[in-house]
Amino acid sequence: MTSESTAAARAAGPPARRRRRAGGLGPSPWWGYAMIAPAFIGLAALYLWPFLKTFTKSFMDTPAFGPGTWTGLDNYTELLGDGEFWQAFGNSAVYTAILLLGVPIAIVLAALVQQLSRGRAVYRVLYFLPVVTLPVAVSMVWRFIYNGDFGLLNWALSLVGIPGQYWVADATYAIYAIGVVGIWMSLGINLIILGAGLQSIPPELYEASSLDGAGRVRQFFRITLPLLSPSVFLVTVLTVISALQMFDLVFVMLRSVDNTALDDSKTIVYLFYEKAFVQFDQGYGAAIAIVLLGVIMIATALQFRLQRRWVFYD
Repeated sequence: MTSESTAAARAAGPPARRRRRAGGLGPSPWWGYAMIAPAFIGLAALYLWPFLKTFTKSFMDTPAFGPGTWTGLDNYTELLGDGEFWQAFGNSAVYTAILLLGVPIAIVLAALVQQLSRGRAVYRVLYFLPVVTLPVAVSMVWRFIYNGDFGLLNWALSLVGIPGQYWVADATYAIYAIGVVGIWMSLGINLIILGAGLQSIPPELYEASSLDGAGRVRQFFRITLPLLSPSVFLVTVLTVISALQMFDLVFVMLRSVDNTALDDSKTIVYLFYEKAFVQFDQGYGAAIAIVLLGVIMIATALQFRLQRRWVFYD
């Protein structure tokens, strides 16, 4: 190395110094923290802080105005002995079971749509329309369909000689009628997820099985379902979480002055709304919210535990 090149290298300094002189950021980790800070602040302000406040309030007796008083586990003790809570929990469980029945329906529909050579995108858009429609608008339309006096459902049943019912005004049918609406609303997103899973299955497997004499039904149970199981698992987890959080359908379809079916058809989230924002018992409502969070976490963890037996990722 000549004396001129040595002097030039010393003037340039070490590589990190040269990068800083050239305007580079350098190896400092603070730039990474600065990049994720807006997202972290948003999550902390919109999720973490409300959760901490709700968790704290669940141990307090909070009046409509003024500070609350610490009561310990009194809200949870009262909750476990509250028959209204257990009835709402049972209604949420029934609604969740009904929505899970929509998963095999979505699997069959997704497989049928996948077999189409034309109009596949049109059918997917039609099934997806309820997802992008406002739940309040959907509830109002279905409330008209379920009307016991002049609803379209009772009119259609009268054509075949079946007597109609007061579907959303009778506690015997209300939660099941809402469950049907929930299945209809969830089909769109389920079809998109399952359709993506079906497209990832190699067509060579179906061709090879056809050469071996396998029919459509055998291919569906031996090839489609096992390879689609990761998508089915995802749909099942999302269905359980959304079903346990259901509120808007009950609020719009059942809430009226003379509808007595609401008292027997409340879900957990509707009971939380009623206690926290109608009766202004925020401490009791916060306890309901924390228990619901625990139920969702347990249900999700149980599904992840059981998926090892029936989900195939290879």
